[in-house]
Amino acid sequence: METIKNIFRCSCPVTSAVDIVGDRWTLVIIKLMLIQHCHTFKDISESEEGIAPNILSSRLKTMLSLDLITKTHPPNNKKVNIYHLTEKGLSISPIVYDLMAWSNTYLRDEHTAMKSLDQHSISLLSREKAIDYIQEHYKASVSSVLSDDY
Repeated sequence: METIKNIFRCSCPVTSAVDIVGDRWTLVIIKLMLIQHCHTFKDISESEEGIAPNILSSRLKTMLSLDLITKTHPPNNKKVNIYHLTEKGLSISPIVYDLMAWSNTYLRDEHTAMKSLDQHSISLLSREKAIDYIQEHYKASVSSVLSDDY
């Protein structure tokens, strides 16, 4: 656990959180799992974000060590690793939602190709209901993946 302590550069709570999720890929991986229901290394590595395999492997190991995600196998396929958010990782979903909403509001003019926030009509919901919706659909996707042969 000594390596985890070395991640933190100071005692500030905001800086400490940024030390964990503020790199280029951690929030992207969480978003891919939470919103796009990517559960395997292959799912994540084939996303449009283009995460290099060595970076993805490193990030997943760090996220596992920080208890943001867990790794398991579908019942009938021990060759495939299924990654899913822990409660600690899932607790970041309000941050992901807020970043999506902020980006939708303030970056749309600069990034016209950006996907719409209203993918699942979540913009019609209150913040709390939208976050609940995202979390419920994520949990259902995990249940489905873990019950399939994948």
